[in-house]
Amino acid sequence: MKIIIPELNNPTIQKAIQNFPKVEFLSAGNLVHATEILNQGQADSILSGLDYSSRDVLIAMKDNLPLKSDFFSSSFICEKGDQIYALADGGVNKLPNKEQLYTIVEDTTETFIAYTGKQPKIAMLSYSTNGSGGKNPDLEKIHFVIDQIRQNHPDWLIGGEMQLDTAIIPEISAKKYPESVIKGQANILITPDLNSGNILYKAMERFGGFTVAGPMIQGFATPLADLSRGSTTKDVTLTLKVLIKQIERNSQNA
Repeated sequence: MKIIIPELNNPTIQKAIQNFPKVEFLSAGNLVHATEILNQGQADSILSGLDYSSRDVLIAMKDNLPLKSDFFSSSFICEKGDQIYALADGGVNKLPNKEQLYTIVEDTTETFIAYTGKQPKIAMLSYSTNGSGGKNPDLEKIHFVIDQIRQNHPDWLIGGEMQLDTAIIPEISAKKYPESVIKGQANILITPDLNSGNILYKAMERFGGFTVAGPMIQGFATPLADLSRGSTTKDVTLTLKVLIKQIERNSQNA
């Protein structure tokens, strides 16, 4: 397995890669050079972003790498002890339409399954729980996505719309949304827009003490990952763990 990291000599990267002696890490002169190496079949993935803005990373990927989905998106894996959540989209889509939101859910769930192997329990987050917020176009998008996911992936559990506490606390779910299939045990959190997704993942990291992987860049033909320029060695290590699991799953399904 080979992963390209343009910032390979960065001290944070050097500490993180010591945890993966069986992986070969390749350097690249810049982001475009990294995509060229990947397109030539000389590597399995790219990890970047510690010394580049997310905008620069995403533009290089979008302009030079093939997509497998209709849209690309991002997710974060947030981990603390035995608590693991996938959260999306906090890095790419500002205000997704219903088709984009569907793809975000689908690709994020695949990312979660690749890393954890667990049954996905997807909560479509909102200010509203089960109609309590009245009618709103944002809620109509959520209901469209839920219907489509249930049709196309009947083995996945998905529910909403719901507030965050209803999604993750069984006692509150039982009170606010007793018929929820999630029952306060969500492990995938889908936010309605980029603002809420980005704020939530940083709150989980800075206030909640979670280690955060990503953003994992989804929708491309190969697994990809960006990093926050504030990523720690733990964040980079977790990102690599998730990326390696995705590469392994891709090779099994090839």
